Amino acid sequence: MSIYQHFREEERPFVDQVIEWQGDVTLRHLDRLSDFLDPRQQEIVRTIVGQDDEVSLSFAGGSRFAERCRLHLAPPYLETSVDDFRLTLFSIEYPFKFVTLEHRDILGSMMNIGVKREKFGDIFISENGIAQIVVASEIADYVEMNIQTIGRASVRLNRIPLSEHIIPKDEWEEAVITVSSMRLDVVLAQMYKLSRSKVIPFIEKGLAKVNWKTVDRLDFLLQEGDYISVRGFGRARLSAIEGLTKKEKIRLRFGRKR
Repeated sequence: MSIYQHFREEERPFVDQVIEWQGDVTLRHLDRLSDFLDPRQQEIVRTIVGQDDEVSLSFAGGSRFAERCRLHLAPPYLETSVDDFRLTLFSIEYPFKFVTLEHRDILGSMMNIGVKREKFGDIFISENGIAQIVVASEIADYVEMNIQTIGRASVRLNRIPLSEHIIPKDEWEEAVITVSSMRLDVVLAQMYKLSRSKVIPFIEKGLAKVNWKTVDRLDFLLQEGDYISVRGFGRARLSAIEGLTKKEKIRLRFGRKR
């Protein structure tokens, strides 16, 4: 039985990477630290390595609320501490009484200075406008030096202890829909209350993502646990497939985040 049968075709390169890391630990007795992994990648790691007694598996993202985390793999006789994850937490100082910063503003500023998405973790914004970002410590100096404006706001990044992370505002809304199939275009139309004719251009233009990867196929089949986003419509997660209705429709529970 091939391990690949548990994963999608496009996930194979990452599966191979995880297997290589696992071999580094079990055969070469090395420890390995990854870049930031999204929740789907973390799930893949747990599936492959989670039952291996010869590997100590740990994740950390700078906050107990973090979605994106770095992975640390080590032989079981080595103790893992938070320092091993090399995380830096920045508080973003800006005139919040006059300017509103949103997640996309901070994300855009990081990408504009050439930082790859896997080199920084979650962006946290609290109900009262406090903003923080977690980055890999190896790029912290570069980020601190180059992020001086976000949107129209002048900002200053202050390094703070990981223990001072804020509680991000809860933007998830739970809902249930019924669909005729698990095709991407069908689910998106129901999820965002749009006609399929309006959904199709978003997918074909590369504006839809599944598990943080662009998907331009209308017939792409979604699975339970998938994260989905469409530019301008926010992010969603398929929490559960709850079975069939009397009319043979699939009942889906999902959380939506703007």
